[in-house]
Amino acid sequence: MLPCLLHLPQPPPRRPVRGLPPSDRGQNGYCRLCRLQALDDAKAAGKTAISEPFLHNLRCPQLFFARMHRDHYRRPGRALLGKQGRRGLRPQPMAQPLAASPDGDQLRLPLEVRRDYSRFTRARHADLTNPTLIRAQRVAASFGESRGWSHWLVNDVDRALVILLSGHIDGDKIRFSELFPVLRRKGLSIERTVEILKQLGVFDNDRVPAFETWLQRKLDGLAGGIRRETEGWIRALHDGGPRARSRDPATVWGYLNELRPLLLGWSQRYDHLREVTRDDILTIASAVHGNKRRHTLSALRSLFRHSKKNGALFRDPTANIRIGTNNYNVILPLTSKEIAESVNAASTPAARLTLILAAVHAARSKDIGELRLTDLDLGRRQLVIAGRARPLDELTRQALLDWLDNRREHWPNTANPHLLINRRTAVKTSPVSRGWITRAFWGLDASLERLHADRQLEESLVHGPDPLHLAAVFGLHANTAIRYANAAQKLLETSAEQYDPRVHLEPKAEQAPEPD
Repeated sequence: MLPCLLHLPQPPPRRPVRGLPPSDRGQNGYCRLCRLQALDDAKAAGKTAISEPFLHNLRCPQLFFARMHRDHYRRPGRALLGKQGRRGLRPQPMAQPLAASPDGDQLRLPLEVRRDYSRFTRARHADLTNPTLIRAQRVAASFGESRGWSHWLVNDVDRALVILLSGHIDGDKIRFSELFPVLRRKGLSIERTVEILKQLGVFDNDRVPAFETWLQRKLDGLAGGIRRETEGWIRALHDGGPRARSRDPATVWGYLNELRPLLLGWSQRYDHLREVTRDDILTIASAVHGNKRRHTLSALRSLFRHSKKNGALFRDPTANIRIGTNNYNVILPLTSKEIAESVNAASTPAARLTLILAAVHAARSKDIGELRLTDLDLGRRQLVIAGRARPLDELTRQALLDWLDNRREHWPNTANPHLLINRRTAVKTSPVSRGWITRAFWGLDASLERLHADRQLEESLVHGPDPLHLAAVFGLHANTAIRYANAAQKLLETSAEQYDPRVHLEPKAEQAPEPD
C-alpha cells in the first residue's frame, strides 16, 4: 500500500502540495488527512487525543482529493467529522424494501422480470419437490379424471407444469405471453395447462383482446372528435351498460365496418359528429338501396342516439328519417335433387343426426349445438329442442342411437354434458362450434339453414298458411310465422300448386320418341 506523500523519506517540498488547501498542508510531517485518520484510530482505542504511536502506525494511503475527506467516514455507528458533524444530512429517498417470502428464506425483487422457459431442461432445472408443483399435479389429476382426459393429455399437462412451476415462488404469477412460446414449440396443451393454473390462482392473462386490436385498427384515420364518440359507441354496444344489454359481436363488427367509409369521409371535412347535418344523412340514404340502406341507416341512428344521450350532440340528424322494412328473399321449397345431395354429404353419425334434426324438427344449427344429454328421453320418445318438447320419431331415434354408440366408443369418460362433441370439446364442457356442425354441408344448395326453412314452409303447405299453427309447433316469432304463412299462401294460390311443390320444381326428363 502506498504511504502518504508527506511520509516519504525525502525532505518536504518547498512548494505546497498540489491538490491540498493551505489548511491541509503538512504539519510536523503529517498532513491533515493523516491526523484525522490517527484521531479516529485513537478514539477507537479509547483515547481522547492524538499520540505519536498512532501517527507512526498509519498504513492507509490517503488518496483523497482536496475537500473530499468529509464523505470518508460516513460509516454506521461512527460520528461524522469536519463540517458534516455539525450539520444534518440531506434527506435521502427511502429505497423500496425487498419483499420477503412467507418462509423467510427467499427475497423477491420489487421489479417484474420476465421469465424465459425456453432454456429449461428437465435434467438440470426440474424441481419435483416444489410445493406449488406438487399441488398442481394433484389438481391436474383430479381435474383430468373428472373431465375424462386421456393418459396422453395427462402426461402432456404434467410436463408443462414441471416446466412452469419448478422454480415457482408463492405470490408469483405466470403470464400467458411467457408460457405460450415454450408450450407451443414443445407441442403441449396450452388450454388445458391454463385451466390448471387458473385453478391454482397463479395465472396472469396478459393477452390483448382481439376486440381491442380490431377497434384500434378500425378507428385509425378518424378525426379526434369523431373517433372519441365512435369508440364510446362501439364499446357500449360490445360491453353493454346499466340500462343496455351487450350486442352480439357480429352486430358490433357489422355496424362499424358499414360506417367506417362514411366516418373517414366526414373526417376530411369535420372534426366532430355535431357538425354532421341532416342533409349529409339524406345524401347517404339516397345513394344506397334495399337491405344495405336499412342496415346503414340503422347503424347511423344507433351512433347518433348514443352521442346525443351522452350530451355530445344537441340534435340527432337521423331523427324522423324512415329506415324501411327488410326485403326478404322469396322462400321456395327445396327440390328432391338438392335434398339428395345433402343426404349423400352426411357420411358420419354426427352429420346424419344434424341433417335429421334440421330437416325433420326444423332445428337451427345454434339449437343443435346447445342440445344436452338431459334433453333426450328415449324411454318416453321425447326430445327437447330450444325449450320445446317434440315427439321422437323412429328415424330421429335411430340416428340418435347411432351417434350415442359412436360417442361412447370414442370418448367413454368424457364429462361434456352436450349431445354433440368432438375431439376438442370432449375434454371440456363447452358446445361444439357452429362451423363444425355445418361443415359437411358447405357449398350445397340444401344447407342446414335451407333445410330448416324448408321444413317450416312444408308445415305451412300441408296444414295451411296459419301463422298461429307455425308459432305453436316451432316456437317462431310472430313476424317470422307471418312471413312463412304468406310465402305458403302465394305458393298455394298459383295454378301449379295443384300438385306436390317438390315435384313441379324438378326438371322434367326428356322422353324418348316412340318407335315407328
